Amino acid sequence: MDVKKIVVIVEDVEIAKTALQWTLHNLLRYGDILILLHVFPITKSRSKKKLKILRLKGFQLALSFYDLCKKFLNTKTEIVVTQGDQDGGKIADVVREIGVSTVVAGLHDQSFLYRLAMTHNHIARNLNCKVVGIKQPTPPMATKTRTISFHDTSTNMDFSQIEIDALSVPEVNPPKIPYQVCPDPHSIIWRSGKSRRWET
Repeated sequence: MDVKKIVVIVEDVEIAKTALQWTLHNLLRYGDILILLHVFPITKSRSKKKLKILRLKGFQLALSFYDLCKKFLNTKTEIVVTQGDQDGGKIADVVREIGVSTVVAGLHDQSFLYRLAMTHNHIARNLNCKVVGIKQPTPPMATKTRTISFHDTSTNMDFSQIEIDALSVPEVNPPKIPYQVCPDPHSIIWRSGKSRRWET
């Protein structure tokens, strides 16, 4: 069995933790390596102290994800915290360098996958692996749509999108049982013709 490397993108949004939990329950196999990748933003400040604080916050966030992984036995988990752009370029570089088989990310309004889709024709080809986007269900009353338009191209979103929702079983009425007039066939007495009385 081939050992696969799976990257889960660590972000400070709830859907990122949902994506990790989905990966642990549905994608990770025994022996696979799970890599928690967090990219903190590039700052214009040249202060080493500010950079150190951002790196520390990113590592603490990744450790909170790591705590979820510890609940699963025999999970091999690695943490990568690095600085880079928020458009997915750094994530793509790290993913190609590590040589992963799948990237799992939580989809939200500021997700790097949307921005990466606008700048590259094929996300999966750019990352050189499968890409899975996990999306929280939207309430029926407040449905929002996100449209990504591409100029002069017929590109479509070439990553899988999975919507997490609770399974619901529809109510099933019990089948109607036809009323049985006489359940025992031997109790039916057939009389043919008129009854005759014998007179003596």
